[in-house]
Amino acid sequence: MLSLLFATTSFTLPALRVSRATRVPSVTLQAGQSDDICFSKLPGDPSLLLNLNVDLGSKKMEFMKACSAAIAETLSKPESYVAVSVNDGLDIIFGGDDAPAALGCVYSIGQINQENNGALTAKIAELLKPFGVPDNRMYLNFFDVPRANCGWSSKTFAG
Repeated sequence: MLSLLFATTSFTLPALRVSRATRVPSVTLQAGQSDDICFSKLPGDPSLLLNLNVDLGSKKMEFMKACSAAIAETLSKPESYVAVSVNDGLDIIFGGDDAPAALGCVYSIGQINQENNGALTAKIAELLKPFGVPDNRMYLNFFDVPRANCGWSSKTFAG
């Protein structure tokens, strides 16, 4: 087993052998640890929960599918594991007024880092522009979820 430490959260993963071309360069390993681990090819929980105070109307499903593709591409995860939930037409104020705004959370097992977070924020902001949500009226919060804290298929991703 390979034990990794991310911020203040530690968890254990089985060592995986993958080609060097698929390694994630942002993973920093401690002395003596194998570099043959790849978070992007592991199943995970990339999910987006997005709340909007605008109505997406008939474009809602198209928007959700575009968000799903953006998440998969940006986080290097299979789209088959991506989940998106969009709640539109809500009562939201941002900066004290009710002009178009968005509040969201992105959860993922791995791949949460400054580069990916910035890239995904830009992609989601671009997708929201046609609905009148300016990029300075959106917050996205990013959470790196330990495998043991993500349930799927009657178990967690840790087993």
